[in-house]
Amino acid sequence: MWHRKTGKKLPETLAEIRQNWAKNEPIRLMFQDEARFGRINDVRRCWAPKPIRPLCQAMLTHEYTYAYAAVEAKSGELDSLILPYVNTDCMQLFLDEVGARHPSDKIVMVLDGAGWHSSRLLNPPQNMKLLPLPPYAPELNPVEHVWDELREKYFHNRVFDSFDALEDQLEVALRLFENNVPMVKSIVALEWIVSALLN
Repeated sequence: MWHRKTGKKLPETLAEIRQNWAKNEPIRLMFQDEARFGRINDVRRCWAPKPIRPLCQAMLTHEYTYAYAAVEAKSGELDSLILPYVNTDCMQLFLDEVGARHPSDKIVMVLDGAGWHSSRLLNPPQNMKLLPLPPYAPELNPVEHVWDELREKYFHNRVFDSFDALEDQLEVALRLFENNVPMVKSIVALEWIVSALLN
């Protein structure tokens, strides 16, 4: 079940949006989320040949930046921005950026129930419609898998000398993900999403 209040499933919801908002034009279904990255690293077990014992540095510094991402699950196309906060102003910047990157598309942006996602001050671009996820269902958002992969490949057991170094690493990682559409698609093209678009 997609929407707990109305009982509508995703294909039904998309069919209504296509008819009423997109006027039967194709839609680009995107999922959006934010993740916090900071100079507090995630120390994990790692492999080393015997008898070497690996040494992993730990750092606990309360400096954070935020990655905003939206992914089209069907194609694997990813749009991202690094912004200083999670709030309505930053969310507006991100939505405007995504809308500008796909000016001829009708975008249905699926997002969770964070306060800055449902703010009355948030004004999505004209080519975008916001669609909330059911509450307490982060597993329905494929961007969560992007964050897991990005942290695993680019942030585990890493210590950054400065906040700028952290942001540089995040920028490199996001750029690599944006430029590797097949890899992102392999992470986010969940069968229930793709089949909902085909109905």
